[in-house]
Amino acid sequence: MAHIYTKTGDKGTTSLLGGTRVSKHHVRLECYGTADELNSHIGLIRDSMSDAKIIALLERIQHILFVVGSDLANEKSHKKNVPVLSHDEIVLIEQAIDEISQELPTLRNFILPGGHPLASYCHIARTVCRRLERLVSKLTEEVECNENTLIYINRLSDFLFVLARKVLKDFNKSEITWSPIL
Repeated sequence: MAHIYTKTGDKGTTSLLGGTRVSKHHVRLECYGTADELNSHIGLIRDSMSDAKIIALLERIQHILFVVGSDLANEKSHKKNVPVLSHDEIVLIEQAIDEISQELPTLRNFILPGGHPLASYCHIARTVCRRLERLVSKLTEEVECNENTLIYINRLSDFLFVLARKVLKDFNKSEITWSPIL
């Protein structure tokens, strides 16, 4: 019987693609660990959706997040053969944002996360996506990364925002607009 545990990380280190061992709190691991966390949230959203087109797009996004994670774990000096995120994926997300935005009312106020559990899931995923964006931005100060990665993550957070708005519209729920309480 094969075991899922290897015991190689028991002392707080792990291997990057290429073999270099780094601490489990290394910025690369923070990045691809956050991509994995985001992927899990998107899986929850996908499993809660009924729109077949959106479900298919969310599954594609999950596959792309694996590409992002493998790229972030890859030490360029070792040239591991990993899939590369193409600009076409950015265009696909932008098209989805534009298509969804056309059916939504013009945004005139900040809105609060909430209004329906599925919309809240989208906002949670959006905030995890923004954290991933910050972490990848930090990583790019230290090592070379695929320039499409940061762009894709930025667009993905925008997509999750408009998806949350679409969910509220689809469930005939109102957006909760922010107003200063001061």
